[in-house]
Amino acid sequence: MEPWSYELAGRFDEHQFESEVLKGNALGDPHVRPLWVYVPPGYDDDPERRYPSIYNIQGLTGQLDMWRNRMPFRRNFPELADQAIANGDCEPCVLVFVDAWTSLGGSQFIDSPGTGRYHTHICDELVPWVDANYRTKAAAENRGIAGKSSGGYGAMVNPMLRPDVFGGLATHAGDALFEMCYLPDWRRSVRTLRDEYDGSFERFWEDLRSRPAFSKDTDHTLLNDWCMAACYSADEDGTVQIPYDPDTGELRPEVWERWLAWDPVRMVARHADALRSLKAIYIDCGKRDQFFLDLGAEAFRRELEAIGVTDYFFELFDATHSAIEYRYPLGLAYLAERLS
Repeated sequence: MEPWSYELAGRFDEHQFESEVLKGNALGDPHVRPLWVYVPPGYDDDPERRYPSIYNIQGLTGQLDMWRNRMPFRRNFPELADQAIANGDCEPCVLVFVDAWTSLGGSQFIDSPGTGRYHTHICDELVPWVDANYRTKAAAENRGIAGKSSGGYGAMVNPMLRPDVFGGLATHAGDALFEMCYLPDWRRSVRTLRDEYDGSFERFWEDLRSRPAFSKDTDHTLLNDWCMAACYSADEDGTVQIPYDPDTGELRPEVWERWLAWDPVRMVARHADALRSLKAIYIDCGKRDQFFLDLGAEAFRRELEAIGVTDYFFELFDATHSAIEYRYPLGLAYLAERLS
């Protein structure tokens, strides 16, 4: 009987990874993290065969065990990925499931004094360990990274920063074009800070941690604002700089510029050579995305065209931001074929 009868054709190995670069992070978050590695069916039968590897990262507030959550009558992504590989719809590959959760909700998979060195953790710790312990094809041209939302952001940014590590990306509704996906919510945040928290983010966090999280409609916007600031505009001592005046919402231009420097749309021109070197670029998003990330996907695509990258997959499909796990196997299959 579904869903309890789903049996994987491949295998998940669950590890605990002790990170050196996450030790002493500003949030005091754990430096020992769960790590899942999936090997495809047949992996144990041919000890000489090597496989491409694809790293899977999550959206904001995602922690590793959430990959096993399911929607009613639907398989979750690990099951969908296994099914696609077993059915021959996707080339066999090693899948790596990364935990980059923080107590602010996420890390954006970049290095920041406000959250921790999650970009370095992935590129310089997890990748070498996986290649040493699994039969991967240990070259950037055989290695990809994929994710949705904040994970889609990380999937865009990490290959731009380290094309020597990742040779392909799949971004599903990734954070991009920041004035469209972030800035409009700040009006609501400012009113909430004024009416409920005396203009203080500290009071918001005290309140959030005193009750069930997201039991107020405004929790997401305030958490998102602060978490993104901790990633994009934290000072070297860990002080988080918000890009707007919390009393009026007026932009703080010098802080906002720090955010824009991390916008994938604006990063394309600065990392043109890296993007031109990639073997696989997959971009998709729902046309009715609540955070208007379809506009960011289109802007990212246009910037790729501007630097001469024309070999990519792009689709805007009929959906919102929510419950689009059925799209992930499409990106996976695209990456696996091109990185094999």
